[in-house]
Amino acid sequence: MRIRIVDAFTDRPFSGNPAGVLLLDSFPEDDWLRKVAAEVNLSETAFAHPLPAGSEADWALRWFTPTTEVDMCGHATLATAHVLHTTGAATGTVRFAARCGVLGATAEDDGTITMDFPTSPLVPVPVPEGLEEALGAEAVAVHDTGAHIGDLVVELRDETTVRSLAPDFAALRRVSSRGVIATAAAERPDNGYDFVSRGFFPAVGIDEDPVTGSAHTALAPLWSARFGRDDLTGFQGGARTGLVRTRLRGDRTFLNGHAVTVVEGDLRA
Repeated sequence: MRIRIVDAFTDRPFSGNPAGVLLLDSFPEDDWLRKVAAEVNLSETAFAHPLPAGSEADWALRWFTPTTEVDMCGHATLATAHVLHTTGAATGTVRFAARCGVLGATAEDDGTITMDFPTSPLVPVPVPEGLEEALGAEAVAVHDTGAHIGDLVVELRDETTVRSLAPDFAALRRVSSRGVIATAAAERPDNGYDFVSRGFFPAVGIDEDPVTGSAHTALAPLWSARFGRDDLTGFQGGARTGLVRTRLRGDRTFLNGHAVTVVEGDLRA
């Protein structure tokens, strides 16, 4: 079968967030999916297969980190939609049936893909014990993101603080069930983005995820409320970076970005 690696939320190779993508006829046993994801060893590998006519969606979609299955993943969904459109397996809008519900992905005329995701509910919470020490920075505010994501969104003082973080990953595992998303307003919005973020997920085998689409379903309502605008652009990453354009529409958040295939080959397993 064909396996591909796609860089998501970028229009050039070796940037953005890489994801593995396998299009299947059906889902094999979970153990096989986990082994493939561990072999690919990227933050997420997406597995998809077509659904019969009349189903609630066009394709079934699942995502695995090197160690576990997750409920929601933005960049691997973008990567999967990119593969479907560039190979001719799909046109227009594709509907995916996933653990977090039905997700849409629409190919735009400018070559980007717009995804329709549920907005993550933000609940203010006290600063967890040990969080600031693990991050190496003082938290301005902390929000929980609900069941499907399960991350903590941590607002920091400024963009420079976010960019300079060097967390203690072992300590971070003890303060969040999945991950920590550090964020701040952009210091210079004329650079083409409104807010910055970095995502750390050591509890699921990923120290830092370069550009986390699912995180922006929580970052969009946070910063849209702060700026008074529903259409924003987020910049995420440390060594690898990418841009996510967000459009908040109540209980749905639209995420838009480019993707590019960098590897394509045969999986002999």
